[in-house]
Amino acid sequence: MPKLWSQTIDAHRREVRDAILDTTASLAEQQGLLSVTMSQIAEETGIGRATLYKYFPDVESILRAWHDRQITTHLKQLAGARDGAGTPWERVAAVLRTYAELAHGSHGHADAELAAFLHADDHVVHAEHQLSGMLTQLLKEAIEAGEVRDDVPPNELAAYCLHALVAARTLKSKTAIRRLVDLTLDGLRS
Repeated sequence: MPKLWSQTIDAHRREVRDAILDTTASLAEQQGLLSVTMSQIAEETGIGRATLYKYFPDVESILRAWHDRQITTHLKQLAGARDGAGTPWERVAAVLRTYAELAHGSHGHADAELAAFLHADDHVVHAEHQLSGMLTQLLKEAIEAGEVRDDVPPNELAAYCLHALVAARTLKSKTAIRRLVDLTLDGLRS
């Protein structure tokens, strides 16, 4: 099979998979987790049920894959903020701003049952550890540069930041989010 043909097929499969993920997440948020059926997903995405079952065995596996994709995307955005140019302090601030914006954008999950289902997986715990580790390392660098207080261990400062910025989910404006980030950053200063 020529390489171009193979790439075209792979691109098509990714498009179908993404459509399945997005449609399922939308239906679950609209109707609730237990109301979504494989037949609805197939109909909404415009693919046959047999094709849908080639990709996923059930609704739950689709939602797990969707959530995993969301988490992976968010971690990449946070790593991009971390890897930007600037002093350790500027990089800490960039990561915290990005995290607050992501938290605000998620607004939590409207359906409590859906939220409980999505957050029960190990990949969420693993992602939280990755984020905490990323921020802890950045804070260590900022402490060494004399830009962050050194009377509290970096892992505790990271926990403080992440817990404080979860409040961004409830805020109504970008101005309020910026104030929350600034307040959090002020708590890091010596």
